[in-house]
Amino acid sequence: MAGRTIAVTGAASGLGKALRARLEADGARVIGVDLHSCEISADLSSPGGRAAAIAGVLRACDGVLDGLVPCAGVGPQHPPDRIIAVNYFGAVATVVGLIDAVASSSASPAVVMISSNSTTMTPGAYAELAEACRSLDDEPRALAIAADAHPAVAYAASKVGVGRFVRRSSLPFGGRGVRINSVAPGAFDTPLLQQGLDDPETKDLIEAIPIPLGRRGKPDDIAAVVSWLLSDGARYVHGANLFVDGGTDALLSPDRFP
Repeated sequence: MAGRTIAVTGAASGLGKALRARLEADGARVIGVDLHSCEISADLSSPGGRAAAIAGVLRACDGVLDGLVPCAGVGPQHPPDRIIAVNYFGAVATVVGLIDAVASSSASPAVVMISSNSTTMTPGAYAELAEACRSLDDEPRALAIAADAHPAVAYAASKVGVGRFVRRSSLPFGGRGVRINSVAPGAFDTPLLQQGLDDPETKDLIEAIPIPLGRRGKPDDIAAVVSWLLSDGARYVHGANLFVDGGTDALLSPDRFP
């Protein structure tokens, strides 16, 4: 990673903070985006905030990025329309707005997005709301549908949208020399998960999630995989979604392949 410039949204806490620390330890320069405590302060729930984030990153990197990780996200403790706005539309708009800068890199450029193993555990995750997360132009319709959705379904639907975006982007991005992949974390110890554990509605559900490895993940467990996907060691991994969940998805859906 030495000498590479990587933009990370959501870099002030949780996975984004752990990823930043790991990348910087490996010699990368990280441009962080978050609501506060980063080089660029921006709220990715709105078009104006996304535009500010993109403009700030482009100024900071002089138009060339070696990697991008749109890591900012909110959980089911937030209103469902905000979940969709940040997790899907905020993430995708960031990638679309910065893809020219990533494609300008000569250092094996890569994008890594954050999906979730909730996509395969949540009834309704692939229903109408996920279908509305297809294009940036569909945001008003998706937010209107989200208003009537359960927050947990909205969260899973937003991550279905992210995974589909990754797969749909494999041809156009690959044609520009940019790899794009996603990781699907399970339950891991972050402020976002702690919000769920502090909520009586979701606490029991979270604690009931089976994890074959016997423990919840740590942020660096995910950061290690994201860092690898950004590296030249993953130079032929493209359009993939890697579950990083201690085996939960495999346990619950042992016969589903791929």
